[in-house]
Amino acid sequence: MDLTKLTTETRNQKTMALDEMSIPEILQTMNEEDQKVPVAVAAALPAIAQAVTKIIASFQAGGRLIYFGAGTSGRLGVLDAAECVPTFGVPKEMVVGLIAGGEQAMTVAVEGAEDSLTLAAADFKALNLNKHDTVVGIAASGRTPYVIGGLQYAQEVGATCVSLACNQGAEISKYSEIAIEVAAGPEILTGSTRLKAGTAQKLVLNMLSTCSMIGIGKVFQNLMVDVLPTNEKLAERSLNIIVAATDCTKEEARAAFIAAERKVKVAIVMLLTGTDAKEATAKLVSGEGFIRNTLKDN
Repeated sequence: MDLTKLTTETRNQKTMALDEMSIPEILQTMNEEDQKVPVAVAAALPAIAQAVTKIIASFQAGGRLIYFGAGTSGRLGVLDAAECVPTFGVPKEMVVGLIAGGEQAMTVAVEGAEDSLTLAAADFKALNLNKHDTVVGIAASGRTPYVIGGLQYAQEVGATCVSLACNQGAEISKYSEIAIEVAAGPEILTGSTRLKAGTAQKLVLNMLSTCSMIGIGKVFQNLMVDVLPTNEKLAERSLNIIVAATDCTKEEARAAFIAAERKVKVAIVMLLTGTDAKEATAKLVSGEGFIRNTLKDN
């Protein structure tokens, strides 16, 4: 495909003299262009909703969410996957991010990795990709061979295939069950897809992971009740979450938190249902992890 035909590679007519603009002019133009991104994402909400539904189904079947891409696209997937662990208390194997070229590609470009049609398949084989998983192939251009090859392999094993591109009519859309296309227009710096395209991808990934986690009970009200208190800040946040969810005192929250072995969700159910940690845990198991389900009989 001729790159010049891609919206992400088209020259932005507003910035033809970018190198002659003043700093305030550049910043104002960037800000104006960035405001187009959420509008473009809004147009893709129906496809994003379909993807979330499939991801939730994968989680419920014991499957995984696997992001994969090259360059900036891959890095954003790895980032979103990594952040799911502390935010939602899930094992790192449940949401996985793959980048063409492996971990070293997070900081240094690996020559030729994104051009391989077989590299993603090898990465998926190493993960034992199966029909219960949902994969999300991310490519701003919508034509990255690493992503195309990965989607083809995922189709073969029966995994749910989702694609995320920043061009309409993207090549990778042909290989996916659900095609998310967010076209926010040409970049101010021609072809620099870490800008608007990267922002669009980050917004969509935020939606995919957050909405899917809500769908499996990782949120109560608007609180992250499965947060992992891995440092002092998160431990303090955990106590504040317990207080907010139960309207208890800080001292009561601390006592429940300790009794629940620092499990926020268990502490909340203890306080809301008047049970001990063992019974609260049993209630959560019976309620499939949803706090609201534990309150129905109380």
